[in-house]
Amino acid sequence: MADEEPTPTRLVAIRHGESKSTVGRFVGGPRSCTGLSELGVRQCRRLAERLAASGELRGAHLYASHYPRAIETAELIAPALGDPPVVVEDGFGEHDPGADCDGLTFEEFLERHGMPDWESDAYAVTFPGGETIADLHHRVGQALARVTARHVGETIVVCCHGGVINAILRQALRAPSTGDFELFTTNTSITELVLVRPGRWRLLRYNDAGHLFGLDPSGR
Repeated sequence: MADEEPTPTRLVAIRHGESKSTVGRFVGGPRSCTGLSELGVRQCRRLAERLAASGELRGAHLYASHYPRAIETAELIAPALGDPPVVVEDGFGEHDPGADCDGLTFEEFLERHGMPDWESDAYAVTFPGGETIADLHHRVGQALARVTARHVGETIVVCCHGGVINAILRQALRAPSTGDFELFTTNTSITELVLVRPGRWRLLRYNDAGHLFGLDPSGR
């Protein structure tokens, strides 16, 4: 009898809800992140309702980056997954702007440093004193390798950030780390991949945010 195919490892990356840093228009790194906005909380509740109704991620392992906005997102959806513990994994944190840029308003950042070139060179300094894009991708790749090795054949949910999802997809698809295409990942959207075998990822869906349909940002 032929050997059975191993169960693939399932990775579901969820971008956090809208953050207070987005509303306040400041660089919300790990030192200055103050969590979710009111709209961000409502987005997460919509997602939780969807996941509770579908049961599609029930029994998954639940991870979050160390940013408050990611941890809050994970805590709000946890009941829909069966209330797993939220495991904080710093490796899934957003692009770290460094201590000097973290917390600056966007206007202050542009006045001091100008508009960064995000497209041409992954090793270029975009945040003086902070990570390069290459640093971010290396860190995310290491975290992804650790977590998938820990949960072979299981479902993993990671509440993280747009830049992290960008890094995961570019690495999984073996695409360049900058340029060629643009990803704009919606708050609380679902991106799902499966690790079919070592080194072989399959993208099942990207930016699935159907649960936000009809949500009034004003709260009315």
